[in-house]
Amino acid sequence: MSAYRTIVVGTDGSNSSYKAVEKAAGLSRDESARLVIACAYYPTDERDLGSAADVLKDEAYQVHGSAPTDEILRTARERAKAVGATNIVERPIVGAPVDSLLALLQEVDGDLLVIGNKGLNSLAGRLLGSVPLDAARKARVDVLIVHTV
Repeated sequence: MSAYRTIVVGTDGSNSSYKAVEKAAGLSRDESARLVIACAYYPTDERDLGSAADVLKDEAYQVHGSAPTDEILRTARERAKAVGATNIVERPIVGAPVDSLLALLQEVDGDLLVIGNKGLNSLAGRLLGSVPLDAARKARVDVLIVHTV
């Protein structure tokens, strides 16, 4: 019997998150586990976003709107398949990344959360809170923070 049955990995389209997807895919292949690839987004009109993305520049990875989310999930699936994952589920989820991922873990009975380390030591992470750190602190399952940068 494998240690993990359902692995959830979050992606936002950043290189860091795609590396986390690849690591999660390898684990799901090795464990014969289901891989749930999730992308959290806010269904917001670009005109309403304000200047946060301009200020954060490359640190502004949060996805807004479902159109980019679909492409991010498609790319993540391709990367997961390339590593050998076979049982893959794509899940766009509305809301803040950490809360959405934690809710999804419960919904799919996930027992491992995989996330990239982007933001752990960044300015945006210190100002806005780090998704990996916050997820690791709040999750009630094992969390693998993949060193990607």
